[in-house]
Amino acid sequence: MPDHEKINYVEFPATNIESTKAFFASAFNWAFVDYGPDYTAFSDEGLDGGFYESDLAASTKNGSALVVFYSDDLEGTQSKVENAGGSIIKEIFSFPGGRRFHFADPSGNEFAVWSDEGM
Repeated sequence: MPDHEKINYVEFPATNIESTKAFFASAFNWAFVDYGPDYTAFSDEGLDGGFYESDLAASTKNGSALVVFYSDDLEGTQSKVENAGGSIIKEIFSFPGGRRFHFADPSGNEFAVWSDEGM
């Protein structure tokens, strides 16, 4: 049962749902359930959510919230993102508490991955 008044679900735009699904399946081993041609959902990935067909993309430059993944192997995760067709927006950099990089999925949505390893 979802927790009362806690963040439960997140939705992202996708210019191409099929390529977005293929990217996340390849890079992070996600599985999807389709709800018609314009929506697909994922679950058990830290937070449940979905992708909806749209010409827009989520980016911090546009004021969007930034969803951040955690990795215990930052360089390995960056390689998986690149090999799956993601593009690196910000190369690995240090910040107080760790290191991280930002990437875009095939639909142009911005995400980040951080690690406290290798400090």
